[in-house]
Amino acid sequence: MKNMTKIMMASVVAVGTLAAGCQTTPNTNTPAPVTQPITSTALQAYNWQLVDAKSTGGEKIAPLFYDPAKPLILKFMMDNDNKLVSLINTCNNMGAGYSVVNGDVKLGPVRSTMMACPEPQTNFDTAALKTVEGKYSISKSANNVPVLTITNANQVAHFKAIAK
Repeated sequence: MKNMTKIMMASVVAVGTLAAGCQTTPNTNTPAPVTQPITSTALQAYNWQLVDAKSTGGEKIAPLFYDPAKPLILKFMMDNDNKLVSLINTCNNMGAGYSVVNGDVKLGPVRSTMMACPEPQTNFDTAALKTVEGKYSISKSANNVPVLTITNANQVAHFKAIAK
């Protein structure tokens, strides 16, 4: 019985020592996300699905996430010689012309159908329009997926790249 107690104690000490040796410290040498220049080619390479949007105070922009099955998606494309962006999953069909000037995305007037949408879709449409206005940047996530970030005076929104 004494031998069994000694074996159990030795096992506890060994497991504790192994567990302590397996601890890791955070990597403080993590490189900052690499941003790439904003170009029409970069924007048009993917569709962009909203994954996060927060106010400057840190609160989630709830109207943008009322239906997880239908996230806001931005689709940048060419139509003849016109650069267009469509807002996908909105109640009304919305889109605008855009240009890239010195790395800044400039949206033209947004065109939209005028359907009387029920709540919460009306709030989604309104929030979507506010989300696409701002400073655009593209970087890579930790798992190397391109991320489009749009920042304005009221919020920051992150869109992940999805295949067209």
